[in-house]
Amino acid sequence: MNYLTNRKTTIRDVAELVGVHHSTVSRALNPGTKDRISPEMVRKIEKAAEKLGYFPNIAASTLKQNRSFALGVLIPDLTNPVFPLIIRGIQDTAEAEGYTVLTANTDDDETKEHDAFKMMSGRSIDGLIVATARRQDSLVDECIKRGLPLVLVNRRVDREGVSGVIVDEDFGICAALDHLMHLGHRKIAHIAGPQYSSTGYERAKAFRDHLTLHNMEADLIEYADKFTVEEGYRTFKQLLVRDNRFTAIVAGNDTMALGCIDAMHKQGLRCPEDISVVGNNDIIFLSRMNPALTTISIPKYEMGSQATRMLLDIINGVPRETMLLRMQPRLIVRSSTAPVVAR
Repeated sequence: MNYLTNRKTTIRDVAELVGVHHSTVSRALNPGTKDRISPEMVRKIEKAAEKLGYFPNIAASTLKQNRSFALGVLIPDLTNPVFPLIIRGIQDTAEAEGYTVLTANTDDDETKEHDAFKMMSGRSIDGLIVATARRQDSLVDECIKRGLPLVLVNRRVDREGVSGVIVDEDFGICAALDHLMHLGHRKIAHIAGPQYSSTGYERAKAFRDHLTLHNMEADLIEYADKFTVEEGYRTFKQLLVRDNRFTAIVAGNDTMALGCIDAMHKQGLRCPEDISVVGNNDIIFLSRMNPALTTISIPKYEMGSQATRMLLDIINGVPRETMLLRMQPRLIVRSSTAPVVAR
């Protein structure tokens, strides 16, 4: 056979080169059925397909199976370093199962979220992973109404019947506060994330509850509008106006913690000599800061991967009950926290 012609290569050409039936080639090149063929034969067929420049007709396959093999992912802020590893976990797990991932940044804006969802719906996505969820979320409600498979990651909603992978926020905040109390801090403040998000709300609640349990002042809290450096800067300055006697601060996330430290420097305060600072999420390069930031590390990659497995099970009809998987964080102690110094 002359393979150097101008005509389009077909699946039968690959089958002839390998010496198998074309249906075997079809199964070997389909992520959903390749496990029915021996790994050695799959490799042989993939090599032949690559040599001939043959690519499966995905559009025809999706029409035949009534699936797009595409998943949508909504992210609130791609500039926030917590999300790239979550996306990587999603993408690696999805691609291993033959799925393409469509990711949209929404700037945590409801209108942008709905616009992105409409775009993805036009691509006939098979399911959606949502990292943008508000506690009361109309987009989640719409997905449930449509019957679109849906899984939340990092945030949850205030309603039953929605699966998700989140962090045990109580565990993380309590670990941070216990660490500070062990260092002798008794007047501790909190920069809380936006209360429309479960992460902002649950971290603030855990802060209040744990300090109350230890008979400590629990109302030194300022509420940020967004999880950003700028909001950390602004709310820290407001805290100083309210009460400048606190010796430690737990920030709602790492970027807000960086804003707090910036504001401290502007005020002539030192970290940790004057005020200890704890962040949340353990974003990249925190260990290389001066001072290196003590923070609550969350399993970002694993969260994305678990959310994807959960979504694929729903898409494939695997029997399972709705569940919220709470993953345990851990406290990473670095040099931004130190024993309290008497003032």
